[in-house]
Amino acid sequence: MTTASHPSNLLAIARRFQFPGDPISATPYGSGHINGTWSVTCHPAARFILQRINPHIFKRPVALMENIQRVTSHLAAQLQGQPDAARRVLSLISARDGQAWHVDSDGSYWRAWRFIDRTRSYDTVETPQQAWQAAHAFGQFQQLLANLPPPRLHDTIPDFHHTPKRFAVLKQAIAGDVAHRAIHAQPEIAFALARQSIAGVLLDAHLPERVTHNDTKFNNVLLDDSTGEALCVIDLDTVMPGLALYDFGDMVRTTTSPSAEDEPDPSKVAMQFPMFEALVRGYLSTAGSFLTQTEKQHLAVSGKLITFEQGIRYLTDYLAGDTYYKVSRPDHNLDRCRTQFKLIQSIEHQEESMHRLVESIAK
Repeated sequence: MTTASHPSNLLAIARRFQFPGDPISATPYGSGHINGTWSVTCHPAARFILQRINPHIFKRPVALMENIQRVTSHLAAQLQGQPDAARRVLSLISARDGQAWHVDSDGSYWRAWRFIDRTRSYDTVETPQQAWQAAHAFGQFQQLLANLPPPRLHDTIPDFHHTPKRFAVLKQAIAGDVAHRAIHAQPEIAFALARQSIAGVLLDAHLPERVTHNDTKFNNVLLDDSTGEALCVIDLDTVMPGLALYDFGDMVRTTTSPSAEDEPDPSKVAMQFPMFEALVRGYLSTAGSFLTQTEKQHLAVSGKLITFEQGIRYLTDYLAGDTYYKVSRPDHNLDRCRTQFKLIQSIEHQEESMHRLVESIAK
């Protein structure tokens, strides 16, 4: 346990924010791979979220927080007057110096959020209705931000979804083999190299730039406990300029398979067509109002592209010695890679049907 994450120090950091009460406890929260996240309880009973921004991943924390401030303020204004509006967008808690973040004595950046009660996130989708809800919410997220005023948002992670560059980094990792692991990943390396042509499929289509979430895992949307409605899109660190279909593709990657992303048994991984159909219908119910015809025509292929990208990222990190993603076992990243590649195979077997479905819905 690092000094900063010791309970007493966490409470000291929490007291640097304008919570309406005294922080009395802080416990780890969520299942994210990147940032440190804690649930803070204040007296009298109230909960908030405290996060430490990972400096190894987000090297420009001020730019990141400026993006988040602009996006959450714009969403709140767009949603004003809707039922339960306060639960439909993340709200930052200001630090005591008035900034949207706090910098501790070690130079770490911290932020705090209002806790959205009576909701939960799911690591894996359970029903097509849940998939529809998530896709509807992410589509609305893009729709509401389509009129975000200038200037352009910061690129908090340049080339985040530039798949050809991700592929080039993979090839460097294979050649360097710094962790001496390539011998254990020969089938995965061969699989990736045989599919290099996938990497440029969206960039080569010259799609318009949008404001996008860029990490639309199913667990990045909160569902209402009572109604099951997708209320709020969360984890806004990667909100920046991008292609709309990066978001849709990542939904296909994370919601169509019944298995966890790190499932060690690839035989449990499959692209479930009813889940894909729910995603298409839910996403177009909101995003369909602004997408171009070319964007709609590439909906089906976007899932394979983003799944390939994530698979080669896991493979790259495995070959590099697990320097990016948190791992809990030696082959954790290799297991993650294998689930992605198995999902690609399942998508390839159903690709024609996926295209036909999109054409029928997006007319």
